[in-house]
This record gives sequence, structure tokens and C-alpha cells, in this order.
Amino acid sequence: MKEHPPDLRPLPLPAPRSFRYEERERVGVITLDRPDRFNALTFEVYRELTDFFQVVDRRALDPSGEGARALVLRGEGKAFCSGGDVEDIIGHLFDRDMEGLLRFTRMTGELIQSMRECKLPIVASVKRVAAGAGAVMALASDLRVMGRKAFFAFLFPQVGLSGADMGASYLLPRVVGLGHASEILMTGERVYADRCAQIGLANALVDDEDPDAVDQAALARAKALADGPHFALRMTKTMLARELDLDLAAAIEAEAQAQAICMEHPDFREANAAWREKRAPRWK
Repeated sequence: MKEHPPDLRPLPLPAPRSFRYEERERVGVITLDRPDRFNALTFEVYRELTDFFQVVDRRALDPSGEGARALVLRGEGKAFCSGGDVEDIIGHLFDRDMEGLLRFTRMTGELIQSMRECKLPIVASVKRVAAGAGAVMALASDLRVMGRKAFFAFLFPQVGLSGADMGASYLLPRVVGLGHASEILMTGERVYADRCAQIGLANALVDDEDPDAVDQAALARAKALADGPHFALRMTKTMLARELDLDLAAAIEAEAQAQAICMEHPDFREANAAWREKRAPRWK
């Protein structure tokens, strides 16, 4: 029986309907595209984004070598994301029973889980407003580049809801510490850029008189990651997630195994060769 050669065509990406996607020099740019509503989320955006993060991650492993190596999550216009749309989502929730409400809250959490399970580095470009679900999406990203006039608002308590939403009470204490997270999630007050930088919620602040400056800075950060050793970065993100709930002994053993796997990858030998030959590495 004749064997067929493997199909090395790149894994196709579905064309998104509720947001935009393009790839620039191995950086995938996801753009929330409802600027007139400060990029508020709809039921469709939640569902489609969740599926998209899974597909774009699998595409990065395609044998053809195609696909993004890092992602930027941004909003069109002046804002990042103002959360769930009041008219498209919130108003409809009052007509649901407990089973219907639980389907919705589980769906929103699936988006955050999909982001965290995606092994590509995700850089959030936080302009002006990151509120509600938008704040949690930025939090679920690996890095946050923030305009100096921007703010986070985990505003759930201010609308009569728990501050523990979409994984916020899991992720935020691990980023800023329990004390800061308790204050932020209990009050729902705005957290402006300077304080975000102080407590570790922002990785970089950018002067945002030019509305494109934040996006450009986020893109540059993602490009630097995309140009790096992809296998090692995927392993790093995997271990950061897995070790959150391990004790020290288990974490050290997990890292020993992960590092041994990386040492078998061609990039480890290539990095040594590049150092000896005084050139930039050519990552696989």
C-alpha cells in the first residue's frame, strides 16, 4: 500500500465574524471591533473568541511552520473593552432561570480558560477602558501594556454581582497579591495606570496622547516574543500555569522534567552554536 506524504499545508483559521484578526511578522493581532460601544462583548464574541484561541494555538504547532508565535489583544478606537454589552447581554439575563444563567456564566469563564490554556504569549494593549469582562480578559493575558490615561475596573460589585467572576479571584491575587486583589474586587473601584504599574497589574506604561502608541508598544513587545525560541516560551507558559498550585518539591520536579525536555530540543544546541559563532540564533 502506497504511503501518502504528510499534509504540510498550514492549518486554516476560521474567518471571525465578531472581531478582526490578522498576522504581522508572526504576531497575531486580535481586534475587538465595536468602537462605538467601547468594544463591549456580545454573546457571539464570547463564543467565537473562545474557539479562536484554541485554533490559533493548534495552528502554531503546524508542521508547515506557519502561524503566529505571539498574540496581541486590542480594541479598535479609543478603548480596550468595556465588558459585556448592557443591551445585548445584561438585559437578556433577567429573563433567564438559574440553568440559563449558569450556562452564560460558564460560557464567559470558558473564554478565560481558553486564553490561559493557549500556549502562545498574549499581550494586551490596554487603552483607556478595561472594565468588567474586559478587565478580566486583560488580566488573563500574559503581559499588559497600558496607556497612562487608562484604567482597570473590576466593577462587578457596583452592579450587585460578586467580584469573583470569570476567574478574576483566582488570577488577580496571583498577579498583585491577596491584599490588593481583595480591595480591587470588593470595591469595584477604578485602578488607574500608575497604580497598576506599582502593584504589577501593568507591565509597561505608554504615553497615550497618540492613540496608536499603546497598540504599537504592545505589538513591539509581542514581536520580540515571536522572534524568540517558540518551544521554550510555550514550555515556560505551561509551567507558570501548572506550578500555581504545586508545592515546592513538586514544582522543582516538574521544572526538572520540563527543562530536560527543552535540552533535547534543537533550539538548545542552536543557542550554544550561535554563542560560539557570535551570531543570532536561528530558532526552529
